[in-house]
Amino acid sequence: MSVKSAVRVLHIFQELSHYPDGRTVKEISESLNIPQSSTFQLINTLLNEGYVTLLPGTKRYKLGVKLIQLGTVAMDQFNLSQLSEPFLRVLMEAVQETVFMATLAKDELVYISKINNNRSIQTTARPGYPKPLYCTGLGKAFLTFLPETQRRELIENLTLAPVTANTITEKDELEVQLAASKERGYAIDDEENEEGLYCLAAPIYGPTGTMQAAISVAGPKERMLKQRPFIIEELTKKASFISNLLN
Repeated sequence: MSVKSAVRVLHIFQELSHYPDGRTVKEISESLNIPQSSTFQLINTLLNEGYVTLLPGTKRYKLGVKLIQLGTVAMDQFNLSQLSEPFLRVLMEAVQETVFMATLAKDELVYISKINNNRSIQTTARPGYPKPLYCTGLGKAFLTFLPETQRRELIENLTLAPVTANTITEKDELEVQLAASKERGYAIDDEENEEGLYCLAAPIYGPTGTMQAAISVAGPKERMLKQRPFIIEELTKKASFISNLLN
């Protein structure tokens, strides 16, 4: 079921993409058959949020710089996902559990790949959807292995709301966990985001040596713990291999 205002926004983006010199509210309204008052409200919201810009000295609007940022992130994610998928499938076949890849979009963890196994359990994690940083293995990998200034800023802005009974809700306790993650080279989510789900996650580094993504293996806790040393070995090997491909 489509949401009318969301569809209209998407149509406005498509309309403006064809007019590098911009369009007025009236022109957009007439072209898309949207009431002018509604068009003005939508454009004004997009302008305030940086998704469209007003050409100086005119009443003409064009696509804003925020879309460039989103497009760049989307392209990077798409390329990284394409490059990594064959190796994520090999990892999945080896460990026989669900494999994920995620990147960071500003301060949100966004899944870009999910490789299911035939015995995968149901999870709420899906490509394209955000998840909290502080209570997921992938998120905690970012909070561990990003450059100090960036990770410090992320942690300061976190609100540690409980998701399960195991969720860490104190920043001091989170910092202790992150320090342990850094020492061992991977992060752990022990039923902190979904009950019954245990996750191990490792960082992917890009050409500059900065973390670009993270990959993880997730499954039922009891099953994961039985083969944990093997999963850690396979996960960290694949993370290093993909990092080397990017460098």
